Amino acid sequence: MSANPFAFLARGLNRRAFLLGAASVAALTTAVGMTPALAQRRGDRGLDEVSVEALMKPGALPDIVVGKADAPVTIVEYASMTCGHCANFHNNVFPALKEKYIDTGKVRLVMREFPLDNLAAAAAMLARCAGGDATVAMISALFKTQDKWAFVRGNPVPELFKIAQQAGFSQERFDTCLKDNATLDQMISARQRASDEFGVNATPTFFINGKRLRGRSDTIEAFDQALAPFLGG
Repeated sequence: MSANPFAFLARGLNRRAFLLGAASVAALTTAVGMTPALAQRRGDRGLDEVSVEALMKPGALPDIVVGKADAPVTIVEYASMTCGHCANFHNNVFPALKEKYIDTGKVRLVMREFPLDNLAAAAAMLARCAGGDATVAMISALFKTQDKWAFVRGNPVPELFKIAQQAGFSQERFDTCLKDNATLDQMISARQRASDEFGVNATPTFFINGKRLRGRSDTIEAFDQALAPFLGG
């Protein structure tokens, strides 16, 4: 391990390590120049519908779930913490979706990581480390402050640590979280499964009871329209 345990954040994504599995965070340090924006433009249109049974089968990481287990509609979201469109959803659409559909027991939201770069993976690992209900709160905090850590010049670690501190992280806990190779490997495995089995090739990607949401996902009205057939509207 180098003197700076977060050196990997300043470099590019090693696609082979990230897609096929990595033994450690250090395996992500070889630059290939893939940016989040490029990653979102690649690939075909993915699958229009997938098996709900397959989609909900437990994966490498426990799902992050908001809502009641017996809700008639399940939305599965694949997101990257460095994705601007994902931040827009969580900042501007999710609050209304939660109030209108999740809190009323109609919908549950399953959040799954699909990191498009190593910085997104690091942020997602921090959210996982928060644990329990604090994980969702950490995700929200990271998306709300995305412009301060995801798109800045230089080292993003100080800003990430400031956010983590607000969630009660000590320096030791923060450092330990970003060195959690087991969680990183599981995240890589889950990302690969989403790509191979469900055709996820961009973020955010939403499946509503197995049906992929096409078109806009940046307004509550778009979700009103998409959810109506499943809720008898």
